[in-house]
Amino acid sequence: MLTQAHTPDTDSTLSGTTTIALREAIITGVIPAGEKLNEPRLAEQFEVSRGPLREAIRRLVAMGLVRHVPHQGARVVTLELDSIMELYEVREALEGKAAALAAENMSDDDIASLRELLEIHRNHIESNSGEYMNADGDFDFHYQIIRGSGNQLLINQLCDELYHLIRMFRYQTSRVKTRSNRALKEHAQLLDAIEQRDAPLAEMVMRHHIARAKRSIHQFMTTTEENHEH
Repeated sequence: MLTQAHTPDTDSTLSGTTTIALREAIITGVIPAGEKLNEPRLAEQFEVSRGPLREAIRRLVAMGLVRHVPHQGARVVTLELDSIMELYEVREALEGKAAALAAENMSDDDIASLRELLEIHRNHIESNSGEYMNADGDFDFHYQIIRGSGNQLLINQLCDELYHLIRMFRYQTSRVKTRSNRALKEHAQLLDAIEQRDAPLAEMVMRHHIARAKRSIHQFMTTTEENHEH
Protein backbone atom coordinates (compact mmCIF):
# COMPACT_ATOMS: atom_id res chain seq x y z
CA MET A 1 0.00 0.00 0.00
CA LEU A 2 1.26 3.45 -0.88
CA THR A 3 2.20 5.66 2.03
CA GLN A 4 0.98 9.23 2.10
CA ALA A 5 3.56 11.96 2.02
CA HIS A 6 5.09 12.21 5.42
CA THR A 7 4.46 15.32 7.44
CA PRO A 8 4.94 15.82 11.17
CA ASP A 9 1.20 16.22 11.74
CA THR A 10 0.76 13.94 14.74
CA ASP A 11 1.11 16.76 17.29
CA SER A 12 -2.39 17.50 18.57
CA THR A 13 -1.30 20.18 21.06
CA LEU A 14 -2.51 23.72 20.50
CA SER A 15 0.93 24.84 19.35
CA GLY A 16 1.12 21.75 17.11
CA THR A 17 -2.20 22.36 15.37
CA THR A 18 -1.37 26.06 15.06
CA THR A 19 1.96 25.15 13.45
CA ILE A 20 0.17 22.99 10.86
CA ALA A 21 -2.44 25.64 10.04
CA LEU A 22 0.14 28.43 9.79
CA ARG A 23 2.50 26.22 7.79
CA GLU A 24 -0.18 25.40 5.20
CA ALA A 25 -1.17 29.07 4.91
CA ILE A 26 2.45 29.94 4.13
CA ILE A 27 3.06 27.04 1.72
CA THR A 28 -0.10 27.71 -0.30
CA GLY A 29 0.54 31.46 -0.45
CA VAL A 30 -2.40 32.55 1.71
CA ILE A 31 0.29 34.32 3.70
CA PRO A 32 2.59 35.44 0.86
CA ALA A 33 6.36 35.26 0.66
CA GLY A 34 8.08 38.18 2.37
CA GLU A 35 5.09 39.13 4.52
CA LYS A 36 5.69 40.07 8.15
CA LEU A 37 3.87 37.84 10.64
CA ASN A 38 1.54 40.07 12.65
CA GLU A 39 1.16 38.22 15.95
CA PRO A 40 -2.01 39.94 17.24
CA ARG A 41 -3.78 39.43 13.91
CA LEU A 42 -2.64 35.80 13.58
CA ALA A 43 -3.62 35.03 17.18
CA GLU A 44 -7.11 36.31 16.41
CA GLN A 45 -7.27 34.53 13.05
CA PHE A 46 -6.23 31.13 14.46
CA GLU A 47 -8.03 31.70 17.77
CA VAL A 48 -5.00 31.02 19.97
CA SER A 49 -3.10 32.92 22.61
CA ARG A 50 0.31 34.42 21.92
CA GLY A 51 2.16 31.55 23.66
CA PRO A 52 1.15 28.72 21.27
CA LEU A 53 1.45 31.10 18.31
CA ARG A 54 5.02 32.04 19.19
CA GLU A 55 5.90 28.36 19.61
CA ALA A 56 4.39 27.69 16.16
CA ILE A 57 6.47 30.50 14.66
CA ARG A 58 9.61 29.07 16.29
CA ARG A 59 8.85 25.71 14.67
CA LEU A 60 8.35 27.34 11.28
CA VAL A 61 11.71 29.09 11.65
CA ALA A 62 13.26 25.65 12.23
CA MET A 63 11.54 24.36 9.07
CA GLY A 64 13.02 27.22 7.07
CA LEU A 65 9.64 28.72 6.16
CA VAL A 66 10.01 31.79 8.39
CA ARG A 67 13.04 33.86 9.28
CA HIS A 68 13.70 36.49 11.91
CA VAL A 69 14.78 39.85 10.50
CA PRO A 70 16.63 42.11 12.98
CA HIS A 71 14.43 44.99 14.18
CA GLN A 72 11.56 43.78 11.95
CA GLY A 73 10.34 40.53 13.49
CA ALA A 74 9.40 37.29 11.76
CA ARG A 75 8.80 37.20 8.00
CA VAL A 76 7.84 34.46 5.57
CA VAL A 77 10.90 33.44 3.57
CA THR A 78 11.28 34.55 -0.02
CA LEU A 79 12.68 31.76 -2.15
CA GLU A 80 15.37 33.43 -4.20
CA LEU A 81 17.17 31.73 -7.08
CA ASP A 82 20.30 31.04 -5.01
CA SER A 83 18.37 29.36 -2.20
CA ILE A 84 16.40 27.22 -4.67
CA MET A 85 19.62 26.11 -6.35
CA GLU A 86 21.07 25.18 -2.96
CA LEU A 87 17.92 23.25 -2.10
CA TYR A 88 18.15 21.22 -5.30
CA GLU A 89 21.88 20.59 -4.82
CA VAL A 90 21.12 19.07 -1.42
CA ARG A 91 18.22 17.07 -2.89
CA GLU A 92 20.46 15.72 -5.64
CA ALA A 93 23.02 14.39 -3.17
CA LEU A 94 20.63 13.04 -0.54
CA GLU A 95 17.96 11.62 -2.86
CA GLY A 96 20.65 10.04 -5.00
CA LYS A 97 21.84 8.12 -1.95
CA ALA A 98 18.24 7.31 -1.00
CA ALA A 99 17.65 5.80 -4.45
CA ALA A 100 20.75 3.62 -4.13
CA LEU A 101 19.60 2.36 -0.74
CA ALA A 102 16.06 1.83 -2.05
CA ALA A 103 17.44 -0.45 -4.79
CA GLU A 104 18.98 -2.56 -2.03
CA ASN A 105 16.21 -2.40 0.56
CA MET A 106 12.76 -1.92 -1.01
CA SER A 107 10.50 -4.95 -0.88
CA ASP A 108 8.99 -6.39 -4.05
CA ASP A 109 5.57 -5.23 -2.83
CA ASP A 110 6.84 -1.66 -2.35
CA ILE A 111 8.28 -1.67 -5.86
CA ALA A 112 4.98 -2.96 -7.26
CA SER A 113 3.17 -0.12 -5.44
CA LEU A 114 5.63 2.37 -6.88
CA ARG A 115 4.87 1.08 -10.38
CA GLU A 116 1.14 1.55 -9.67
CA LEU A 117 1.82 5.16 -8.66
CA LEU A 118 3.79 5.72 -11.86
CA GLU A 119 0.79 4.52 -13.88
CA ILE A 120 -1.48 6.93 -11.96
CA HIS A 121 0.88 9.75 -12.96
CA ARG A 122 0.97 8.54 -16.57
CA ASN A 123 -2.84 8.42 -16.78
CA HIS A 124 -3.11 11.88 -15.23
CA ILE A 125 -0.76 13.35 -17.83
CA GLU A 126 -2.64 11.71 -20.70
CA SER A 127 -5.99 12.90 -19.34
CA ASN A 128 -4.89 16.48 -18.60
CA SER A 129 -3.18 17.68 -21.77
CA GLY A 130 0.32 16.85 -20.57
CA GLU A 131 -0.01 18.57 -17.19
CA TYR A 132 1.86 16.76 -14.44
CA MET A 133 0.25 15.87 -11.12
CA ASN A 134 0.35 18.51 -8.40
CA ALA A 135 3.43 19.09 -6.30
CA ASP A 136 2.44 16.71 -3.53
CA GLY A 137 1.64 13.96 -6.01
CA ASP A 138 4.97 14.41 -7.74
CA PHE A 139 6.81 14.38 -4.43
CA ASP A 140 4.96 11.26 -3.31
CA PHE A 141 6.88 9.26 -5.94
CA HIS A 142 10.13 10.57 -4.55
CA TYR A 143 8.89 10.03 -1.01
CA GLN A 144 8.23 6.34 -1.62
CA ILE A 145 11.84 5.96 -2.74
CA ILE A 146 13.16 7.95 0.22
CA ARG A 147 11.07 5.86 2.57
CA GLY A 148 12.22 2.70 0.79
CA SER A 149 15.83 3.59 1.57
CA GLY A 150 15.24 2.43 5.12
CA ASN A 151 17.55 5.19 6.39
CA GLN A 152 15.65 7.13 9.04
CA LEU A 153 18.05 10.06 9.04
CA LEU A 154 17.58 10.56 5.29
CA ILE A 155 13.81 10.27 5.72
CA ASN A 156 13.82 12.88 8.49
CA GLN A 157 15.97 15.35 6.56
CA LEU A 158 14.19 15.02 3.22
CA CYS A 159 10.60 14.55 4.36
CA ASP A 160 10.49 16.77 7.43
CA GLU A 161 13.10 19.48 6.95
CA LEU A 162 13.17 19.97 3.16
CA TYR A 163 9.71 18.76 2.18
CA HIS A 164 7.83 21.93 3.09
CA LEU A 165 10.26 24.25 1.30
CA ILE A 166 9.89 22.09 -1.81
CA ARG A 167 6.10 22.23 -1.50
CA MET A 168 6.20 26.01 -1.07
CA PHE A 169 8.37 26.43 -4.16
CA ARG A 170 6.10 24.18 -6.23
CA TYR A 171 3.00 26.12 -5.22
CA GLN A 172 4.71 29.35 -6.25
CA THR A 173 5.57 27.93 -9.68
CA SER A 174 2.39 25.90 -10.23
CA ARG A 175 1.44 28.15 -13.14
CA VAL A 176 4.48 26.83 -15.02
CA LYS A 177 4.13 23.81 -17.27
CA THR A 178 6.45 21.19 -15.83
CA ARG A 179 8.65 18.85 -17.79
CA SER A 180 5.86 16.27 -17.49
CA ASN A 181 6.76 13.75 -20.20
CA ARG A 182 10.50 14.02 -19.52
CA ALA A 183 9.96 13.64 -15.77
CA LEU A 184 7.70 10.64 -16.29
CA LYS A 185 10.31 8.94 -18.47
CA GLU A 186 13.01 9.64 -15.88
CA HIS A 187 10.81 8.23 -13.12
CA ALA A 188 10.30 5.07 -15.20
CA GLN A 189 14.08 4.71 -15.71
CA LEU A 190 14.60 5.18 -11.98
CA LEU A 191 12.02 2.54 -11.13
CA ASP A 192 13.62 0.08 -13.59
CA ALA A 193 17.01 0.56 -11.90
CA ILE A 194 15.48 -0.03 -8.46
CA GLU A 195 13.61 -3.09 -9.70
CA GLN A 196 16.87 -4.47 -11.10
CA ARG A 197 18.49 -3.88 -7.66
CA ASP A 198 21.16 -1.80 -9.40
CA ALA A 199 22.11 0.67 -6.66
CA PRO A 200 24.79 2.64 -8.61
CA LEU A 201 22.46 3.05 -11.60
CA ALA A 202 19.54 4.12 -9.38
CA GLU A 203 21.72 6.75 -7.73
CA MET A 204 22.97 8.05 -11.09
CA VAL A 205 19.47 8.24 -12.60
CA MET A 206 18.08 10.06 -9.55
CA ARG A 207 20.94 12.55 -9.49
CA HIS A 208 20.57 13.27 -13.21
CA HIS A 209 16.78 13.62 -12.80
CA ILE A 210 17.09 16.26 -10.07
CA ALA A 211 20.00 18.01 -11.81
CA ARG A 212 17.90 18.37 -14.97
CA ALA A 213 15.02 19.77 -12.94
CA LYS A 214 17.43 22.22 -11.33
CA ARG A 215 18.63 23.44 -14.76
CA SER A 216 15.03 23.90 -15.94
CA ILE A 217 14.18 25.87 -12.80
CA HIS A 218 17.28 28.05 -13.22
CA GLN A 219 16.33 28.81 -16.81
CA PHE A 220 12.72 29.59 -15.89
CA MET A 221 13.59 31.84 -12.93
CA THR A 222 16.32 33.67 -14.83
CA THR A 223 13.97 34.31 -17.76
CA THR A 224 11.23 35.48 -15.40
CA GLU A 225 13.59 37.92 -13.69
CA GLU A 226 14.74 39.29 -17.05
CA ASN A 227 11.13 39.76 -18.20
CA HIS A 228 10.32 41.68 -15.02
CA GLU A 229 13.25 44.02 -15.67
CA HIS A 230 12.05 44.92 -19.18
